[in-house]
Amino acid sequence: MTEKPLIPLSAISWIGDNLKRPECVLTTAKGEIFAGDHHSGIAEVGKPKREISGAPAGFMPNGVAMTAKREFLIANLGPGGGVWRLDRDWRLWPHLFEADGEHFRVCNFVGVDPAGTEWISISTRTFPREISMRPGHADGFIVRRDADGAHIVADGIGFTNECRVDPSGKWVYVNETSGKRVSRFPIKGKSLGRRETVHDFGLGEFPDGFAFDCEGGIWVACVLSNRVIRIETNGRRTLILDGSEPARVAEGEAFFNAGRGGRHHVELGAHSALKNIASVAFGGPDLKTVYLGNLAGSAIPAFKSPIAGAEPVQWRF
Repeated sequence: MTEKPLIPLSAISWIGDNLKRPECVLTTAKGEIFAGDHHSGIAEVGKPKREISGAPAGFMPNGVAMTAKREFLIANLGPGGGVWRLDRDWRLWPHLFEADGEHFRVCNFVGVDPAGTEWISISTRTFPREISMRPGHADGFIVRRDADGAHIVADGIGFTNECRVDPSGKWVYVNETSGKRVSRFPIKGKSLGRRETVHDFGLGEFPDGFAFDCEGGIWVACVLSNRVIRIETNGRRTLILDGSEPARVAEGEAFFNAGRGGRHHVELGAHSALKNIASVAFGGPDLKTVYLGNLAGSAIPAFKSPIAGAEPVQWRF
């Protein structure tokens, strides 16, 4: 039976303009909406862009986080990789580039938990990263960094994408893009326990970013298919939004199975009206507005949700 999305595409509005690859979106209780941007590192929607200084050649902001000092940590998916820090004067500084002897060459995401601990996803040790996007390839890892240092706490992940501590503080959830699943690891002090599969995705559904709602559900943005899918704590799935184009989804799945994913998924997903969605953020005064980061747009699609999001870590910074 064909799934019917809860939210029709006609309910989508667009915010911002002149954004450049707004892959990751952050919101605060002050009404601020920030997005990664290739021109300025971070752009605040509705405000003039600021000029960044200190960026390396080919700098590509991907996952971003706000710190308690209201600075930003940025995962650089461009040449050289690593996590960079953007200060309040819009100067970029090297922050972290390796852990346990492993260089962060394909650095995808950085998140901060309520204790200020950083969680960093390295999608793959393979370069260029596109050739790792194939079935069964799993050489990504997760790094945990606190005042005592940075260490690899999970390995063997199928293209590590966003990773976040859940609102209970008991689990780290991660999207495995080429693994086509959401996984989670129990937090055991400064280490992680055995991986559990939360949900396996279907045809053309490659999980990228996600956010938690107030009921413990996970809202996942799937690149290529341009679907938002909610996974409940009991594993039940609800299709929230569907911007897929069946022929291109089938073509992308075929590329993946032939070991030719990666860039083809970006190009095919960009044809959707949603511009290849890549992340989910709840915001607005009641945390019931959903904002979707994307790879190919110059603005951010948004819609009203019947369920409020969980407060993101930076909500009251």
